[in-house]
Amino acid sequence: MNDLSKKLIRLSITLTLVIAAIILGRMLWVRYMDSPWTRDGRVRADIVNIAPDVNGLVTSVAVRDNQFVHRGDVLFTVDTEHYKTAVAQTKALVEQRKVELTMKLGQAKRRAEIDDQVISQENREDSSLIATSARAEYEAALAELDLAKLNLSRTVVRSPVDGWVSNLVVRPGDFAQIGAPKLAVIDQHSFWVYGYFEEHKLALMQVGDPAEIRLISSNQILKGHVESFARGITDRDNPTDVRLLANVNPSFNWVRLSQRVPVRITLDEIPKNLTLVAGMTCTVIVHPRN
Repeated sequence: MNDLSKKLIRLSITLTLVIAAIILGRMLWVRYMDSPWTRDGRVRADIVNIAPDVNGLVTSVAVRDNQFVHRGDVLFTVDTEHYKTAVAQTKALVEQRKVELTMKLGQAKRRAEIDDQVISQENREDSSLIATSARAEYEAALAELDLAKLNLSRTVVRSPVDGWVSNLVVRPGDFAQIGAPKLAVIDQHSFWVYGYFEEHKLALMQVGDPAEIRLISSNQILKGHVESFARGITDRDNPTDVRLLANVNPSFNWVRLSQRVPVRITLDEIPKNLTLVAGMTCTVIVHPRN
């Protein structure tokens, strides 16, 4: 083999490697820029803030932080003495209203049977109206009794979902106020994924497209599908001032990056041996059906 042939072979090999590198680089560029995938994914879950419906001292806490609880399990208890007293007082009021109603109905019935020459028509109508008013007061007392019993039952705070206790900040002796959260429960059956895709990739996806979720903390690949697209994100360059006027930024960033739009991914199935934590990062890859 002469020197010319050797040079041609070396040149062919070099050109082949250059062309292969160009093709591979082009494929990687297209995959990175034009394929619907993102490394910016987050595992999310529905978090239920648990707040008491009544005021009072916390007498006992039945759970620990990060403990798994079932729906209906007791979380903590508020002192019941005030509410038991309220139920007893309301029961006495109901009995009083019942006696008054019985008396007013009897009076109205007797006066209705008396001859018009003994009692006037106006007096008879007044007795009937007084009896109707007594019935309304009796029903109002019954409603107060129902409310007192409801408040007594709400002194025991229970979990509304199956899940894990989180951010437990209540202790026996604390004062519980209506509507003030004391802990949170992460719903076991509500895990989903938010993938933050660049805006130019949204046209490549549709609702229902299958998706792969690759957790950074695990080698397992989760299956899911596109559920919905967010329809609004905050415009940081043009906030609105207190007078509802556009606050236009006078400076302009010459390097413009694509906005990232949240895409909600529903998980089709969660392996039993996988520990999912709300806030985990993941890679989301969508496989368009079309």
